[in-house]
Amino acid sequence: MFEKVEGVVLRTQDYGETHKIVTLFTMEKGKVGLVARGAKKPKSRMAAITQPFIHGTFLLQIGTNLGTLQQGEVLTPLRKIREDIIKTAYASYIAELTDKLLEEKQPDAFHYKQLLKTYQWIAEDKDPEVLSMIYEWKMYKKAGFAPVIHQCVNCSTKQTPYHFSVQEGGVLCPRCQWKDSTAIALSEHLFKLLYIFSEIDIERIGSISVKDENKQLLKQLMEDYYDRYGGYYLKSKKFLKQLDLLQ
Repeated sequence: MFEKVEGVVLRTQDYGETHKIVTLFTMEKGKVGLVARGAKKPKSRMAAITQPFIHGTFLLQIGTNLGTLQQGEVLTPLRKIREDIIKTAYASYIAELTDKLLEEKQPDAFHYKQLLKTYQWIAEDKDPEVLSMIYEWKMYKKAGFAPVIHQCVNCSTKQTPYHFSVQEGGVLCPRCQWKDSTAIALSEHLFKLLYIFSEIDIERIGSISVKDENKQLLKQLMEDYYDRYGGYYLKSKKFLKQLDLLQ
């Protein structure tokens, strides 16, 4: 039986001469893999709705393995993402992270809304680097390896100033700082940013401006943390680093 759902295209890959395999993150069904027959044909009505980052409604049939994508309708084309290499790079990273960390066919309305709002704001020219970091923290928590930042990871006190320890998996209070000599000192402002990124719904954050030096420090902390606990190699992350070098 075919069902109509709302979703976002995470990725596509060629399947035979004329078909595509499309991975959707849907509101109702979670992440699903589908065969879109004829989608590689230039004049196919499937071609327009199987592009990366398309937000639309889709008529699909869930299968034991791959399901079938019958048709769809574009709700938000998010064309500005595909027309800009920087926006495309960050959107691709977010999509790959989502694909790696989400289980198949597990509905998750909260993270679906986080993804869609992140893409919409990237398309509206808000800072893709900051938006991707906010989304990353949400996915770390979803996957079960987010750092402890609301209290000291060692003794549970809320005494500040904190140091962030990748080794210990969260923040350390002044009394427990000795546990990791490589922990990074967090100013009150940096800690507030970490808390906002991790705990606040992205729809409530609105426009947020972060100084370049703070952005780079937070990005490095998150990269080091993911390298230790994330477990998945992300090709799109390598491309983002190459773009940083070019810029």
